[in-house]
Amino acid sequence: MEMWSGSVAIVTGGASGLGAATATALAGAGLKVAIFDLNAEAGEAHAANLGGTFHSVDVSNAEQVKAAMDAVNDQLGAPRVLVNCAGIGPAAKTVSRGEPHDAGMFAKVIGINLIGSFICASEAASRMVAQDPMAPDGARGVIINTASVAAYEGQVGQVAYAASKGGIVGMTLPMARDLADKGVRVCTVAPGLFLTPLLEGLPQEVQDSLGDQVPFPSRLGQPAEYGKLVCHILDNPMLNGEVIRLDGAIRMAPR
Repeated sequence: MEMWSGSVAIVTGGASGLGAATATALAGAGLKVAIFDLNAEAGEAHAANLGGTFHSVDVSNAEQVKAAMDAVNDQLGAPRVLVNCAGIGPAAKTVSRGEPHDAGMFAKVIGINLIGSFICASEAASRMVAQDPMAPDGARGVIINTASVAAYEGQVGQVAYAASKGGIVGMTLPMARDLADKGVRVCTVAPGLFLTPLLEGLPQEVQDSLGDQVPFPSRLGQPAEYGKLVCHILDNPMLNGEVIRLDGAIRMAPR
C-alpha cells in the first residue's frame, strides 16, 4: 500500500456500511479520502474523523457527480482511486397480488446502482488518465465497483436489485479493457451477507439465522473485511477485470 499513500480516493456511499469501512481502511493506509453520500450528517462526521472531505451527491445525477469531483480535485487533488459503494435495494416481485412491478422503482434501482456506478467510474477515470503514471508499469489508478452475490443468485423480490448488480458484473471486464492502455485497473467485489445498517436493524436472532447460512465462517461479514479486500486490490497489480465474491462460500437460496 506504500505506493498509494498520499493519493486521493473517492468512496461513494461512504457515510455508512461497506463504504464507511472502506473509507476508514483507505485513510488508515495514508490515502486522502473524499466521501460521496446523501446522508450529510453521518458523511460529514465520518469525513471529519478521517481528515477527509464530504460531498452531498446523488450518484445517478451526472452533473452532481462532475461538480463533486471538480471540488475533490480542488480540495484534495485528482483522484487515483474510486470505490463505488452507493446503492439501494428495495424488495418487490415481478408480479405481486396480480400487480406488475413498479416501473419507476425498477428504473430508480438501475439508475442508482448501475448507472450511478458507471457515471462515477467514467468521470473518475477521465481524471485518472490525465495524470502521470505512478509506477514504471504505467499505473495511473484503480476503480472498484460493488456488485452482490444477488447478481448470480438473486432471491425472490430481488429482480431489480439483481439486475442492477448483474449489470455491474457485466461492466467490469469491458471497462478494464477500455482503460488497460491507460494504466487504470477495474475490479468488482460481490459481497454476500454483511453486517450493514440494513441487517443491523434486524433482531439478533434473525442476524444469527442469516449468519448460520454462511458455510464458513458461519456469520455475517464485517464491513472491515470488505475494506481489507479493497486495500488488497489496490496493492496487487495483477488484479484487473475480475469480480471477486466475498461471501464465505454462500450460494443464496430462492428465499
